[in-house]
Amino acid sequence: MHIITTTTDLAAFCERAAQTPYVTVDTEFLRERTYYSKLCLIQLAYRGDGKTDAVLVDPLVEGLSLEPLLELFRNRDVVKVFHAARQDLEIFYIDHGVIPEPLFDSQVAAMVAGFGEQVGYETLVRKIAKQALDKSSRFTDWSRRPLSDNQTAYALADVTHLRLIYEFLRKKLAETGRDRWVEEEIATLLAPETYVTRPEDAWMRVKTRSNAPRFLALVKELARFRESYAQERNIPRSRVYKDDALVELASTKPKDMADLGRSRLLLREARKGEIANGILEAVHRAQSMPKEQLPSQDDARPSPQVNPALADLLRVLLKAKTEASGVASKLIATSAELDALASGERNVPALQGWRREVFGHDALRLCEGRVALAAKGKQVQIIEL
Repeated sequence: MHIITTTTDLAAFCERAAQTPYVTVDTEFLRERTYYSKLCLIQLAYRGDGKTDAVLVDPLVEGLSLEPLLELFRNRDVVKVFHAARQDLEIFYIDHGVIPEPLFDSQVAAMVAGFGEQVGYETLVRKIAKQALDKSSRFTDWSRRPLSDNQTAYALADVTHLRLIYEFLRKKLAETGRDRWVEEEIATLLAPETYVTRPEDAWMRVKTRSNAPRFLALVKELARFRESYAQERNIPRSRVYKDDALVELASTKPKDMADLGRSRLLLREARKGEIANGILEAVHRAQSMPKEQLPSQDDARPSPQVNPALADLLRVLLKAKTEASGVASKLIATSAELDALASGERNVPALQGWRREVFGHDALRLCEGRVALAAKGKQVQIIEL
């Protein structure tokens, strides 16, 4: 095993990898104490001309530049293979402004190829590579040095088995003509917008029981301040204040430090200093906001009238299509999309791209009363009307 600690060695590895059709990639990182992920280790492996090579890259070594790897990521002649790539890609985009292309995500591919919902890497290793993984190092502190033998073995396994998994899935997708389906799904992972968190949009992730415009304005301003504060200081947003405290503040509308002191859920550190001032300013902005500028939310509008019987039929159809195609049901259509279809909405992902082929076409015909469903043994059949 080789641990790369110099730019020269990394450049040499990437030069060799650039001559191969694909390279497998994984990372280990920490995020418990920061807003942005702290990259602690990069695993890389390739197979070409009968030769294999796998390395661990230590990004914590002073003076090591990742530019050779970023150049490999930009090389469109080499496929970059990840498993459940989103968090890995976020790190490279946030830290370096690079998203590896072309990209293959084995978790997405496995969901298309019949391995179930959000299948884990360990499952694919067991089913495809016929190997068992020791996952005891999964939650270790990857920022500590030196790495233990167990850590290095665990990290290396995340890219060595991935080569066989990639080759198996790529072949299966080609045989079934589903390569395009995976490409459609990966398009989201390649979009920079996927990895950008804007403070002004942070309020949309906060669950509330009220959709009153003034209350939503308070939630929006409190969430905006929290997100900005956390981003600027690179600390978890929960270290500023948690969602339940945010909702409490939106309800109590504190006007001064004394009001903050009476909060049940606010952390002690947030009742003074910059955070306390930020909270009071956010509340003041929301309270002073003109009526015509108050925010609205999809949930604040009247709920669409869902036809419950039709929604149930769509769920039966989805189950039948899932079983027939082998594609994970959540990848085809979410429960919210089924309810939207049953309420008359037509601008939903389930009616677009490959999903329309698998499910959307017949779902529309069911909604329009042109087909019916019938049970025959354990199977569901579509009956033309």
